[in-house]
Amino acid sequence: MIKSLPTYFRDKYTLLGTVTFTAFFSLLILMLCMPFLGNAWFALGINKAFGLTAGFYFTSLGIIIISKWVMYLTRAKVNMDYLGYVGWNLAETILICILYTGISIYGRQQGIIEYESHGPLSLFASALVFAFICIIVPYTISGLFFSLVDKNKTIRLMNTRDVVTDQIADSETDSRKITLYDNSGVMKLSVSVENLYYIESDDNYVIVWYSDSRGAMKKYMIRCRLKTIEESFRGSSLVRCHRKYIVNMDKVKVLRKEKDGYELDLENDAIPPISITKTYAENVLSRFDVNA
Repeated sequence: MIKSLPTYFRDKYTLLGTVTFTAFFSLLILMLCMPFLGNAWFALGINKAFGLTAGFYFTSLGIIIISKWVMYLTRAKVNMDYLGYVGWNLAETILICILYTGISIYGRQQGIIEYESHGPLSLFASALVFAFICIIVPYTISGLFFSLVDKNKTIRLMNTRDVVTDQIADSETDSRKITLYDNSGVMKLSVSVENLYYIESDDNYVIVWYSDSRGAMKKYMIRCRLKTIEESFRGSSLVRCHRKYIVNMDKVKVLRKEKDGYELDLENDAIPPISITKTYAENVLSRFDVNA
């Protein structure tokens, strides 16, 4: 079974970083390899061949930018697995190779460029090799880098019994803390499980709703993805019930069936009912021994 692609691969900053790195990486490779490419027509200087070289480079970059922009715009509507992601990037590469082959044939016919005589298939095959170095390699490096960054996002469930402290926990529940870190790995909030109500998504941020020592509702915003929290706290009392919400099931007072689906009422009456969407219904209802 092919795994779904992590959402961070299609985040704005991930795609922007990938495109930027690929642009500089491919330009560097082009400059370094230009003297050794016997069947290529890339050239520097004030001449028509340089015009084609620059045109090809920026057109190829434009194809990549448009492709990644479409990938970003469709992230919420189109699910993508690893195979789909690889196929998407290969389609970009093949399109750029076709562009190179077409420009090569046109330039030779017009007498603008000269290269060793090759047929279209040979040109396309050579372009694939070069494109693999200039596109697939930086894509792979970027993917590994952002995977490492994501794994280092330190939103984690902590038990203070494992932490050296001068405080004595009053109970098993008191010793359990939800410790939240932002995308940079900086700790932002540590709150007892019994004080946490729910976590709400707000674009690239999450809002943590909790009660303070006086019982007053507070909120705290952290730059982080809700998906990371869902994966980090899997198996705990924090359960994803909606595209925008993760709820602490220990704080649920009522599960209610409405016309449009189920809703949750939390212990604090100031919190409005939270809807359960179909995607997460089975996971939530299993906590109540109710079939979706």
